[in-house]
Amino acid sequence: MAIISRSFSLRKFVRTLVLVPFLGLAATMTRAAEPAVVIPAPTIDAAAPAGAGLQTIVLAGGCFWGVQAVFQHTKGVTAALSGYAGGDKSTAEYELVGTGRTGHAESVAVTFDPRQISYGKILQIYFSVAHNPTELNRQGPDVGTQYRSAIFYADDEQKRIAKDYIAELDKAHVFPGPIVTQLEPLSGFYRAEEYHQDFAVLHPTYPYIVFNDRPKVENLKRLFAALYRAMPVTVLASSRPTE
Repeated sequence: MAIISRSFSLRKFVRTLVLVPFLGLAATMTRAAEPAVVIPAPTIDAAAPAGAGLQTIVLAGGCFWGVQAVFQHTKGVTAALSGYAGGDKSTAEYELVGTGRTGHAESVAVTFDPRQISYGKILQIYFSVAHNPTELNRQGPDVGTQYRSAIFYADDEQKRIAKDYIAELDKAHVFPGPIVTQLEPLSGFYRAEEYHQDFAVLHPTYPYIVFNDRPKVENLKRLFAALYRAMPVTVLASSRPTE
């Protein structure tokens, strides 16, 4: 395992070490902090126009390690980059964001091919397996506004489809409580430090990943089998120039 920067999340490490002895190793292998929920696809979705290029949506749903891992295993996604959205460039650093006072949320920029997967399907996976959209300013063991549920939309169409889908899911009462996901215009996305990129892929046995994030990928495989791919698209691979 590669050496991790001292800026690496000690909070996640400590919380996981506290949880593991009580739950047992077997439990950490199968139990997710945010259980998956079977939900319908959105009634209104974006159509892929002929010759459409790649599109990107920035999603926040707790620690970016897990959200990134889910979409790295999703067919049609060409890149999933961990970073920060919702705050200024000058404070887009892990230690500052971790204070909860910068306005940022740990986020993932999901770039996808609309000819292979729709924006609505991306949202369905996001709400179903990537995180729990009913938890306010927290996910699992992580607490603070930097872990909020948020969609940073790039244009009015992304906003409209997300807003309508949230209303649709709330009306259907598919979750035990109302969805608290915030819709925020994307004013900037700032790439996270390199030691955060591909974290679940590079550190699959790390306790936080085993307990919180690996089950999300397994839920993706179980609930969205047709869209699951075993080989994840990594930041390194997606950054390579095409031949």
